[in-house]
Amino acid sequence: MIEKDQVRGASAIAASMLFGAALAACTPTVAVQAPKEPITINLNIKLDADVRVRLEEQAQEDIKKNPEIF
Repeated sequence: MIEKDQVRGASAIAASMLFGAALAACTPTVAVQAPKEPITINLNIKLDADVRVRLEEQAQEDIKKNPEIF
Protein backbone atom coordinates (compact mmCIF):
# COMPACT_ATOMS: atom_id res chain seq x y z
CA MET A 1 0.00 0.00 0.00
CA ILE A 2 1.25 3.50 -0.86
CA GLU A 3 1.57 5.94 2.00
CA LYS A 4 0.84 9.67 1.84
CA ASP A 5 4.51 10.58 2.31
CA GLN A 6 5.49 8.50 -0.72
CA VAL A 7 2.83 10.22 -2.87
CA ARG A 8 4.01 13.66 -1.72
CA GLY A 9 7.63 12.74 -2.42
CA ALA A 10 6.78 11.42 -5.89
CA SER A 11 4.71 14.48 -6.73
CA ALA A 12 7.51 16.77 -5.50
CA ILE A 13 10.01 14.93 -7.70
CA ALA A 14 7.65 15.12 -10.68
CA ALA A 15 7.05 18.84 -10.09
CA SER A 16 10.78 19.56 -9.84
CA MET A 17 11.43 17.58 -13.04
CA LEU A 18 8.67 19.50 -14.84
CA PHE A 19 10.08 22.80 -13.57
CA GLY A 20 13.60 21.81 -14.67
CA ALA A 21 12.36 20.85 -18.14
CA ALA A 22 10.47 24.15 -18.48
CA LEU A 23 13.52 26.08 -17.31
CA ALA A 24 15.78 24.28 -19.79
CA ALA A 25 13.36 25.06 -22.63
CA CYS A 26 13.59 28.79 -21.89
CA THR A 27 17.36 29.15 -22.13
CA PRO A 28 18.37 32.11 -24.31
CA THR A 29 20.45 31.64 -27.44
CA VAL A 30 23.40 33.95 -28.06
CA ALA A 31 24.51 34.45 -31.66
CA VAL A 32 27.62 36.39 -32.69
CA GLN A 33 27.45 37.90 -36.16
CA ALA A 34 29.90 40.04 -38.07
CA PRO A 35 28.65 43.51 -39.04
CA LYS A 36 27.39 43.94 -42.59
CA GLU A 37 29.22 47.25 -43.06
CA PRO A 38 32.94 47.70 -42.36
CA ILE A 39 33.97 49.49 -39.20
CA THR A 40 35.27 52.99 -39.91
CA ILE A 41 37.43 55.06 -37.59
CA ASN A 42 37.29 58.82 -37.91
CA LEU A 43 40.81 60.29 -37.59
CA ASN A 44 39.80 63.94 -38.01
CA ILE A 45 40.61 64.68 -34.36
CA LYS A 46 44.22 63.62 -34.71
CA LEU A 47 44.65 65.46 -38.00
CA ASP A 48 43.09 68.59 -36.53
CA ALA A 49 45.48 68.48 -33.58
CA ASP A 50 48.43 68.01 -35.94
CA VAL A 51 47.40 71.03 -38.06
CA ARG A 52 46.85 73.08 -34.93
CA VAL A 53 50.38 72.33 -33.64
CA ARG A 54 51.88 73.24 -37.00
CA LEU A 55 49.99 76.54 -37.07
CA GLU A 56 51.06 77.38 -33.51
CA GLU A 57 54.71 76.63 -34.35
CA GLN A 58 54.49 78.78 -37.48
CA ALA A 59 52.91 81.61 -35.48
CA GLN A 60 55.69 81.48 -32.89
CA GLU A 61 58.31 81.61 -35.63
CA ASP A 62 56.59 84.59 -37.26
CA ILE A 63 56.46 86.44 -33.93
CA LYS A 64 60.17 85.80 -33.36
CA LYS A 65 60.99 87.08 -36.86
CA ASN A 66 58.75 90.17 -36.57
CA PRO A 67 58.39 91.15 -32.87
CA GLU A 68 57.16 94.63 -33.84
CA ILE A 69 53.90 93.21 -35.28
CA PHE A 70 52.39 93.06 -31.80
